Amino acid sequence: MKCPFCGFEEDKVVDSRSSKEGRAIRRRRECLKCEKRYTTYEYIEKVALTVVKNDGRREPYDRQKLLQGIVTACKKRPVSTKRIDYLVEEIENELSNLSRSEVKSKEIGELVMEKLHQLDEVAYVRFASVYRKFKDKKEFMEELKKLLE
Repeated sequence: MKCPFCGFEEDKVVDSRSSKEGRAIRRRRECLKCEKRYTTYEYIEKVALTVVKNDGRREPYDRQKLLQGIVTACKKRPVSTKRIDYLVEEIENELSNLSRSEVKSKEIGELVMEKLHQLDEVAYVRFASVYRKFKDKKEFMEELKKLLE
């Protein structure tokens, strides 16, 4: 690690602790040359995830796109933004646990529906109606009947 003050490449770690809800390690360092202290953060490097669309196109995974879809489904529902953020984290963790660099959009959609079904049934039906592209009220009613069973 290069000292940001003098550029010397040797330091000692003075303090280490978990940070950012356990997703990083905060290290307090001291330069062995100029003796100034500075802070560094270590994160787990995430492998870039590619989403394979239904038509075969590939595009980089976009957290904002996932978040926006869930926010839209939960609009005017008693679901806090904190809970929505946690839901996105859960989904991303499950996707990273697949240990693959590519994931089908269908897998993501099914995962979102599973999580929304547990969280809020109205949000689930909203998301399902867009995701499954219901063509008429009959398909919509069939999905509602499944919920009532």
